[in-house]
Amino acid sequence: MFARKIRVEVLAPDGPRPCPAPWLDSFAMRSFTGRAAFDETLPITDGELEASFRVDLDALRADMEDWLTRKFGEGKPVRLRLEER
Repeated sequence: MFARKIRVEVLAPDGPRPCPAPWLDSFAMRSFTGRAAFDETLPITDGELEASFRVDLDALRADMEDWLTRKFGEGKPVRLRLEER
């Protein structure tokens, strides 16, 4: 649907791993940022999402880390690496 293919990895102590699809869905389904550009993201599968060219990857990473830390971090920060393919 969107032109940019983004790889999303969780930077875990035992090495990077694909961000689970339910985590990506959780981020995509909520809308607390107020940033219209984030409406232009689409989770595809574990570790993959699509995005429009309006989405700033640094801002997306920061907001995703904040949301995933609060939702799934179990008291520990969630760190991500986003790479455009």
